[in-house]
Amino acid sequence: MKVLLILVDGMRPDALVNIRQVEELKKKAAWTLDAQTVFPSATLPCHMSLFYSVEPNRHGTTTNTFAPQVRPIDGLFDVLHDNKKMNAMFYSWGQLRDVLRPGKLFYSQFCRPARLSHWQTNKLLCDGALNFIAEAQPDFTFLYLFSPDSLGHREGWMSEGYMKDVQECWDHIEYVLQNLPEDYTVFITADHGGHERNHGTDLPEDMTIPLFALGPNFTPGRELENASIMDIAPTVTALLGVETPEEWEGKCLF
Repeated sequence: MKVLLILVDGMRPDALVNIRQVEELKKKAAWTLDAQTVFPSATLPCHMSLFYSVEPNRHGTTTNTFAPQVRPIDGLFDVLHDNKKMNAMFYSWGQLRDVLRPGKLFYSQFCRPARLSHWQTNKLLCDGALNFIAEAQPDFTFLYLFSPDSLGHREGWMSEGYMKDVQECWDHIEYVLQNLPEDYTVFITADHGGHERNHGTDLPEDMTIPLFALGPNFTPGRELENASIMDIAPTVTALLGVETPEEWEGKCLF
C-alpha cells in the first residue's frame, strides 16, 4: 500500500459543480463536499492541523508564520519516517517546509511560481511527483497545487479566473491519476476555502472543504460523514500500518 495526498490550496467545494473529473471521481471514491478545516482558516495553520491532527491552539501556529510547538508532538512525516517509511513532497509555497522537522523527507521538489505560469508550475510538480513515484515508489507523497488560492486573492473566490484555475487543477489531477501505479490510495482535498478576496474566518465559505478518498479501503460512491482535515493523518497511518500517536485528535476514515 502506498499513499498520495493531493492538496489544492483554497479550493471551495461549490467550485467543483459541473467539473467532469469530479463527477466521475464521485462514482469511484468515497467523498464529501462538506468536510471541515480548522480556525483560523489560513494556509499554514490548516496544513499544520492536517499533518499534526490537532487544532491550531494545540500546535501553536495561528498565522502563516510558523510558531515552534511549546509541547511538541510528532506529525505525519515524523511518524512515517521514524517507522522507516519513505516520504516525498512536491510544493510551491516555501512556508510548507515548516510542516515537518528536518531530515524526515527522502525527497522534495520546490518550484518557485513567481518565475512560471500557474499551469507550468503545477505541471512541473505533477510530472516531478509521477517520475519520482515511478522510480522510487515512496510510501507517502504530498503534492501541493497552489494556484486557486492565488487567483482567489487576486480576482476573488468564485470569480471567472478562479473557476478557470480550479478546472485546470483538475486537469492536472486527472493526468496524475491516469499515470499513477495501481497500488496507490489517493486523497484529494483543500486546506481552506475563501470568500471575496480573503479567507481565515469561521465563515462556511472559508471552513468547508472537499475530500475524496480513492482506494481499496473506501467504498465507491460512499459519502464521508463528519470528516475533518484532521482525519487525514490518522487515516494515512492506518493505511500504512503505522501506530497513530495518542495525541492526535482526528479519526480514521475507514
